Amino acid sequence: MENKIILGECVEILTGFNECQFDMIVTSPPYDDLRSYNGYKLNLFDLGKQCYRVLKDGSVCAVIIQDQTKNFAKSLSSFRLVLDWCDNAGFKLFETCIYKKQGVEGAWWKRRFRVDHEYIFLFLKGAKPIYFNKEPLKVLSKHGGKTMTGAAIRLKNGHNLPSRKVKINKLKCRGTIWDYTTCGDGGKLKHKHPATFPNMLPYDLIECFCPPQGVVLDPLNGSGTTCVAAKSLGRGYIGIDISKEYCDIATKRLESEFINRDGSNIKFVEESQNYLFDFNNLK
Repeated sequence: MENKIILGECVEILTGFNECQFDMIVTSPPYDDLRSYNGYKLNLFDLGKQCYRVLKDGSVCAVIIQDQTKNFAKSLSSFRLVLDWCDNAGFKLFETCIYKKQGVEGAWWKRRFRVDHEYIFLFLKGAKPIYFNKEPLKVLSKHGGKTMTGAAIRLKNGHNLPSRKVKINKLKCRGTIWDYTTCGDGGKLKHKHPATFPNMLPYDLIECFCPPQGVVLDPLNGSGTTCVAAKSLGRGYIGIDISKEYCDIATKRLESEFINRDGSNIKFVEESQNYLFDFNNLK
């Protein structure tokens, strides 16, 4: 099964998939009961085991998450998830990136910092990624094209290498801070879901870690941004959500949206396809 939105409980559905079936997972789980999500609950630890099982060896699972602040303390849900998925599910933590966004001001901020980030945990199954292409993710260098004197690297023994002339490349690696200044992209349909991420976040992750003919899974599909990004990049996709409302939103988006490289949307009308698959009807 490919290029489908599946209605049903994600852990239950994943147990029915074959091992080593998907090339990448991109998802953002509900955490700390910050939103009701129509009253549905999720066991993140069981989800980690199933995500590991259905991923191919060398594939990456990207999880976007933050922590609730209560009584002036962080919940630590994100860090508990990392430890459990590495210690018990089998993953390695390939990298932790920061999704930089603009937090919303409010009364709370008089007594704490505004939160301008979420974590992007990149879990790896196996020894090393089978696909890694960061070229499309590169950003402009401030002094690109110039020749400058520098590169006096400090060695582990405390000595410095001598300075030398270096020509600065026009583009450089973006590093581990991924700057998306707004979640307000996309249309009204996307934002019927209570928690969305920018179009370019899954787009960039998929372009970097999923091979061109690969299939991307989002087991907590929400408004369907991961699937729309995968389709826009020519990858296959499977999205799972327990909410019929959100599955309908994702299905409509797949029938009418295409994400450009700059994150904007092209609207189009596609011939009606049966994207939605109701797992509950098979019980």
